[in-house]
Amino acid sequence: MARRSPSPTADNDLDDDVLPPADVAADAPAAGHYSHTVAAEDDGDRLDRRLAAWLPGLSRSRGKALIESGCVLRQAPGKAGATMADASHKVKAGETYEIRVPESVAAIPQPQAIPLEILYEDADLLVLDKPAGLVVHPAPGNPDGTLVNALLAHCGDSLSGIGGVRRPGIVHRLDKDTSGVMVVAKNDRAHSGLAAQFARHTIDRAYVAAVYAAPLPRAGLIEGNIGRHARDRQRMAVVRSGGKPAATRYAVIETFGAATKPAASLVRCELLTGRTHQVRVHMAHRGHPLIGDALYAGGRVARSGTLPQVVRTFPRQALHAQLLAFDHPGNGRKVAFETRFPHDLNELILLLRSLD
Repeated sequence: MARRSPSPTADNDLDDDVLPPADVAADAPAAGHYSHTVAAEDDGDRLDRRLAAWLPGLSRSRGKALIESGCVLRQAPGKAGATMADASHKVKAGETYEIRVPESVAAIPQPQAIPLEILYEDADLLVLDKPAGLVVHPAPGNPDGTLVNALLAHCGDSLSGIGGVRRPGIVHRLDKDTSGVMVVAKNDRAHSGLAAQFARHTIDRAYVAAVYAAPLPRAGLIEGNIGRHARDRQRMAVVRSGGKPAATRYAVIETFGAATKPAASLVRCELLTGRTHQVRVHMAHRGHPLIGDALYAGGRVARSGTLPQVVRTFPRQALHAQLLAFDHPGNGRKVAFETRFPHDLNELILLLRSLD
């Protein structure tokens, strides 16, 4: 499968869905005390949203945890300081908020007997079909019940130290609600070898997505730097300046509804880079967000009256990691793994076909 790199990048410009070898804090910023005053244009905004905007890299869930643990103090003109407890509190212009970010403590994940659909396993690596709904590694809001917990139960102590305390064996990740094929390293050699291939963009990765309408032309290349959304820190976006280069090659597999104006389509997306939410962001940028994508579909759902209600309320982004191919880090041979669509995506496709 031929590949191209979107543009030269720095040596340390790792893909965002590839985890570096060493364990790092799950949430920025660094521990310490921060002070921010509410600007006039931010009057009435939610407190947790302001924290995420003031402290880049801080997730809203982590901000909520800080608020609920008494780490945020409000100083209003002419009033005594008040410790905040409500993440939905509406801030007022002129108020100052003192934020204490405590030192990050890396909890050690515990083994949990969670069933895994293993496609292949040897002494170096394990390939599995991750179901939608399974978080890859522990993080604030998901301390256990993750793929890491399941791997520790399956592999025992052999994963210790590979990839860091919180994510032993994990080289790359899929979003919680994305299903499909993943590879896990079982020793340091495999971890380093796989991470290097991801960094060089020599691993073949193909996804299948069900999207609103159908892109024109029916096949092509989407390019555009991806960075954090200017106003919503939970979202990524194609940005005019900054961000990281991203490229997705796509091809429409099937359309649903009227031939001249499809209501939806099934699209194969090949990643030439691996940015956070890349397929979701690039398809939404082209005007064809994924069905079920609560984060990026937005107003498209409201305008999709021609689709049945069950399609418009599909409970997750309709995205499946179908193909993963790489050079085996142990013997250098090319290996490829392809997974079938999960039941819910098959049901969605059958329903969409009934529109024809």
